Amino acid sequence: MFLDLKFDNNLKIIDTHCHLDSDVFLSDLELVLDHSFKNGIDKVIIPGASIKDLKRAKEIAHKYQQVYFAVGIHPYDIDHYDEYTLREFLKDYKCIAIGECGLDYYRLNSKDEEIKKKQKEIFIAQLDLAVEFKKPVIIHSREANEDTYNILKEYSSKLNGGVLHCFNASELLLDLAQMGFYFGIGGIVTFKNAKKLVQILPKIPKDKLLIETDAPYLTPEPFRGQRNTPLLTQLVGKKMSEILDIPHEELLKLCYQNSINLFFKEN
Repeated sequence: MFLDLKFDNNLKIIDTHCHLDSDVFLSDLELVLDHSFKNGIDKVIIPGASIKDLKRAKEIAHKYQQVYFAVGIHPYDIDHYDEYTLREFLKDYKCIAIGECGLDYYRLNSKDEEIKKKQKEIFIAQLDLAVEFKKPVIIHSREANEDTYNILKEYSSKLNGGVLHCFNASELLLDLAQMGFYFGIGGIVTFKNAKKLVQILPKIPKDKLLIETDAPYLTPEPFRGQRNTPLLTQLVGKKMSEILDIPHEELLKLCYQNSINLFFKEN
């Protein structure tokens, strides 16, 4: 997939959110990564989403020098939260962050207060781990801006940084930039219906911008509907540079340094 695409391999990009442990990469992961690394992708971070996938994420990170992983429980998987298992994986030197963790009320309604309460409890438990292990946190927030904001505001002074993954263009969450949080921009920015994100992108401090794919999901235009890969961060960067009126190479260098500052400043 996309093996006919060629980009400037002198540019360096860190895909800060890519689910390489997904089953859709089982048959050709080596090919996907080899092509990505030959075309400007410098590093890839696999976020944690469920306990069952952590073993594979760790194995991939140890097989490929340029791949790292995080440990965390997605809000849809809170029933399988296991702090002991997370702690064991946190001991691994290729584990560089906690998450993705957070709140997702998209499928919930007013009668689901108990589920919301449990999501908040599990989110806070993972933030406590991030504080204890001094690792940045990868945050998932969907239809839960106010609760996400209030929790992160309380923890901001204690955390070792964090990123709002797949930033949803919330004016409220944008205020977290003043508390040191970063904002992950992915393929959605290329979608025709992403008008709100296009409008708010220039308001994000330039030193708080990160590039991600969320692969295999959220494939940017013109390949929407196909499997996403780290290579397509280049298309995300191109669209961001157009919106911000910044030369493409300058934008990529900026986001690369931001990624280093958040995830690799001690490595």
